Amino acid sequence: MDNLNFIDPLLHGITPEPSKSLNLSVKQMVFAGVGALVASAVLKKTGHPKASAVVGSIALPILASACYKKYSQVTKEKIDAKSTSGIEYNH
Repeated sequence: MDNLNFIDPLLHGITPEPSKSLNLSVKQMVFAGVGALVASAVLKKTGHPKASAVVGSIALPILASACYKKYSQVTKEKIDAKSTSGIEYNH
């Protein structure tokens, strides 16, 4: 009866481990999106229209995510370039 950690782990100091997210680069995401399009075309040519539709429908979200990631990186770089520490050095 002493081991009641399953009731509320936070009360016993047990914290959940953060999930490890994939850190894919923009280049990897673009290759995955283009690869999905190529695989979809191959499946369609070989006579698997349903599988082709499923694989092809994955390509657009992957490519959109790659575009958004690139846009957010460029925007962050512009913001960082404009921001200053407020101290002007006259050397």
